[in-house]
Amino acid sequence: MQVLRSASEQVKMLRSLQQDSFAYFVHKINPANGLICDKSHPDWPASITAVGLALSAYPVGVERGFMTRDEAVKRTLTVLRFFATAPHGAGRNVTGYKGFYYHFLDMNTGRRVWKCELSSADTAFLLAGMLLARAYYQQETKEETEIRQIADELYRRVDWQWMQNGEAALSHGWTPEKGFLRYQWKGYDEALIIYLLGLGSPTHPLPEESYAAWTSSYKWKKIYGIDFLYAGPLFIHQLSHVWIDFRGIQDKVMRERDMDYFENSRRATLIQQRYAIVNPLEFEHYNQHCWGITSSDGPGPATKQVNGILRVFYDYIGRGAPYGPDDGTLAPWAVVASLPFAPEIVLPTIENYERMNLREPQKYGYKGTFNPTFPVEPHHEFGWVSPYYFGLDQGPIILMIENYCSGLLWSLMRQCPYLLTGLRRAGFRGGWLEG
Repeated sequence: MQVLRSASEQVKMLRSLQQDSFAYFVHKINPANGLICDKSHPDWPASITAVGLALSAYPVGVERGFMTRDEAVKRTLTVLRFFATAPHGAGRNVTGYKGFYYHFLDMNTGRRVWKCELSSADTAFLLAGMLLARAYYQQETKEETEIRQIADELYRRVDWQWMQNGEAALSHGWTPEKGFLRYQWKGYDEALIIYLLGLGSPTHPLPEESYAAWTSSYKWKKIYGIDFLYAGPLFIHQLSHVWIDFRGIQDKVMRERDMDYFENSRRATLIQQRYAIVNPLEFEHYNQHCWGITSSDGPGPATKQVNGILRVFYDYIGRGAPYGPDDGTLAPWAVVASLPFAPEIVLPTIENYERMNLREPQKYGYKGTFNPTFPVEPHHEFGWVSPYYFGLDQGPIILMIENYCSGLLWSLMRQCPYLLTGLRRAGFRGGWLEG
């Protein structure tokens, strides 16, 4: 493997990948309403998480010269106006209810598709993008003032207490057909940012007990000699960190362990690489420079005999390491999204993925996943490669490269009073939060 020796070459590589990934949000959009397609599949709906990531990416595009500020303002204002005026209510053919929004929306009408859920998690990722836009667009122009006003209004609209459904922990979501989903956000997962935004609300705040209910079912494990707060899929250790700088700030749980969530994500990243080196299931290409297991697309469902071993392959599933499920499918974007945590192992892995040509220059960065073990015809060295790009994949590539290089998103969100309130109500202390 060719190793990039100089820092300037590494920066050039990262900026090129960042710009290619940014192109997804430039092109996979309905300019009339600002909605972003969930994935690059013909006639596919929008994902509100993809919209939140796009809102977060536009300031990066401005700062890196990928997009003019005027264009970023136009796109941001278009999508904020859409959500401010979209049909809202308990009916089935609407965009949202109680300040929450449906996970998937029709790209043209902006209304619910597939009988999907009113999603607490995806609404939080959308709101994070809105609040970041509120922090970034500070010029005293009519348009930027309107951005700040609408973003503030949409955040205040969310009825977090309703999403508790009478319980301490938040529900995963709600549908008009069946009511609240039976799952609650408990145990370490991507819900960290949900609780922090909910705790910070000036209108319908979560009670502090809700955060305690979430952390009460944390599971700590020691794997490969490393103690950490366990979650198998790598994205869980990344998504909340896209917007929040957890370096040096601790809640009660982390104070008791004398660590922080940033360090925990670092340890999770090291464990992922170690798992690939050990490679207990003997998948192709797993090694110190080829790893990254997370919830992702895959080549299945299929069962195939591969080199004398009966293998089960999955479609989209919550893959994780080291306890699985693992079918040999790797997600390059998930490695890039760990860049701030462990650059010493992530940068060589990105270099390896560049050598493998897992992205198409001038397209949209890395494809979602690949599986070197899954047999394909004609034979390809790296096996099955996903035919699609996903907004949920491209966003963290752009944003975590930026956090590694400049800390832009972290510095902007430190200026968000609602997030500061949420962190303090959750018991976070220390570090930059004391300033």
